[in-house]
Amino acid sequence: MVTMAGRVALVTGGGTGLGLGIARELAREGAHVVLASRRAEHLEAGVRVITEDGGSASARVVDIRDADAVQALVADVVDAHGRLDVLVNNAAGNFVVPAEDYTPNGWRTIVDIVLTGTFLCSWAAARHWIARGYGGSIINIVSTHIYSGCPGVAASAAAKAGVANLTQTLAVEWGAHGIRVNAIAPGVFPNPTVQAQMHAEESLDAARERAARTVPLGRAGEVHELGRAAVFLASDDAAYVTGHTLVVDGGNWLRRGHLMPEYQTVPQQMVARGLR
Repeated sequence: MVTMAGRVALVTGGGTGLGLGIARELAREGAHVVLASRRAEHLEAGVRVITEDGGSASARVVDIRDADAVQALVADVVDAHGRLDVLVNNAAGNFVVPAEDYTPNGWRTIVDIVLTGTFLCSWAAARHWIARGYGGSIINIVSTHIYSGCPGVAASAAAKAGVANLTQTLAVEWGAHGIRVNAIAPGVFPNPTVQAQMHAEESLDAARERAARTVPLGRAGEVHELGRAAVFLASDDAAYVTGHTLVVDGGNWLRRGHLMPEYQTVPQQMVARGLR
């Protein structure tokens, strides 16, 4: 049986949404989970959910774009718990906008959180592991947009593609140190955090109904299913798996048909969805 007993996992963006779902499953298997986020209120709620579930959790406020803060975070986790075994790079930022309407600052903000933040957290954890002569597991949360692009979220899609490539590169560079680096590409997992960023005009029930019509397996994903994928990649059951991106989306990224929907520009789609 999979077990994470005695291990310590750091989950960025772990106070809400998919990150919290992953953290809950790691905690259910016995790991102490450290949630990291810029917002203390998210962390407090996340810790409460995990502890009420019978798990062990703590929290740290951090901006993953700040290299010094990230290094201090890793050192603090090790000082407090004696070790760090798993890093889940889940923190992200996104909003829907036509590419021509991005501001340079808006673009940089998303890329800095998604791509640079993922690298800085991985870099800090790896430097700790390499210096002490033992390995660990890094899991990067990407998106199926790495395979197709995603008009309307160009910055996030490009940054996630960069993270997917980084996953492969670091898996090769750090394999000799016993560090495994993998990624998960989630599909449709309706939750309040994602809906607020990407589908604010759509209820959670409507998102599930949409998934039932479009996903080959006929339904949306449940957040705990994403968490189970992360538990597998973090555990000894995946000891020989590295550099891999595991797609968890009910087959949706493979869906292509002879009858394609009429093309709409991003502004047209935003008008149709009531976003403009």
